[in-house]
This record gives sequence, structure tokens and C-alpha cells, in this order.
Amino acid sequence: MKHLLRYEVVSKILKTHVMNTKYKLLRKGVLYDLIGMISYFIPVVGPFLDLIWAPIAASQMTKMYSGTKGKVASVLVFLEELSPGLDLIPTFTLTWLYVFVWKGKKSIFSEPVEVEILK
Repeated sequence: MKHLLRYEVVSKILKTHVMNTKYKLLRKGVLYDLIGMISYFIPVVGPFLDLIWAPIAASQMTKMYSGTKGKVASVLVFLEELSPGLDLIPTFTLTWLYVFVWKGKKSIFSEPVEVEILK
């Protein structure tokens, strides 16, 4: 009974951490999307800001999402930021939706988490 209780506590802690991290990625993504959209509304200087923002956005996308999904999304956000008129596409938010909603990824961990039960 004691071991089961410890497992449930650890399980709840891990689940809370996963949910917090998952929605932290969403908040960061929305912020980065807004930063990317700002240049659309700045005449003359906006397109030049995109030249600076595109590699930064691609780098952040790779840091936020590991593996093939992160690499593909990184290339997409880079191209989207450099292409005129596409600044209004929320690439970070769409990537989050793809990873956590459409593909149904329940965890941010790429591999199983091992839990040691202490006696």
C-alpha cells in the first residue's frame, strides 16, 4: 500500500510537470508568433526586421521541439518569416497544435520515464 501511494504521488508530480511544460511551450509559441507578426505592420523597416528574426525564430523552434518535427518546423518558420506577406501565419502555434493536439502527444518526453520506488 505504501509503495502504491508513493507511485501515485510521483505520478501526479510528473503529470503536473508535463502539463506545465506543455502549456509553457504554447505560451512561448504565441509570444514568438506575435513577435514575428509585428514586422508585418511596420512599413519600410518591417521586411528588414524579418531578415534578423527568421534565423532567431528557426533556432527557437529547434530548441522548443526536438527531433524531426523540430527540424521541419524550423525550416518552415525560417521560410515563412523570409517570405513577404506570410508573417500572419502563426507557425509556432500551429506546430504546438500539430505536436500536442492533432498527433495526440500526451507527454513532452521522447522516451519513457523510469520511476524508482523506495522501500
